[in-house]
Amino acid sequence: MLEPTYPLRTERLDLRPYRPGDLDDLRETHAVEEVMRYLYSDVLSEDELRETLTKKMSRTAVRSEGDGLNPVAVLRETGEVVGDATLVWLSETHRTGEVGFVLKPAFQGRGLATEMAREMLRVGFEEMRLHRIIGRCDARNTASAAVLARLGMRREAHLLQNEWVKGEWTDELSYAMLADEWAALQARRG
Repeated sequence: MLEPTYPLRTERLDLRPYRPGDLDDLRETHAVEEVMRYLYSDVLSEDELRETLTKKMSRTAVRSEGDGLNPVAVLRETGEVVGDATLVWLSETHRTGEVGFVLKPAFQGRGLATEMAREMLRVGFEEMRLHRIIGRCDARNTASAAVLARLGMRREAHLLQNEWVKGEWTDELSYAMLADEWAALQARRG
């Protein structure tokens, strides 16, 4: 079991659990077409936003396969919520997880997605002792693909028309990193 001590801190961000007052911030990501374009769900309605907030508030610890962490990322300097990160435990047997991230449009392009996803990799490798962590994105989402590459994750596949999403066949890019690759990267970072 892993229940991190919150907040998780990066250079500029505090990652903390979602709380009831975060509904407006959630709306600024999950109710915005620009953000939801390459995700599985459409823009969320008010009822769906409330359900999503309840689910995200419960994702603070990893107890068994399928559980995940879903902290909200707060810019320490201003207290503004910039988005959220995800780490899901996909397989106990294979010690595999998946990392994800979403940002409000106003905060994109500043390296914040890389910063919060790097912290999720750290938690996955150093605290959960995962062997492998993957990251996936719609192949048209070049910004997310660039984040995964900046993290040092290796692009392993470009799957052609592998999923039917929002009424069309979509391609998917799959990235991964192994625990020993993470350790080597941290050793180089000093």
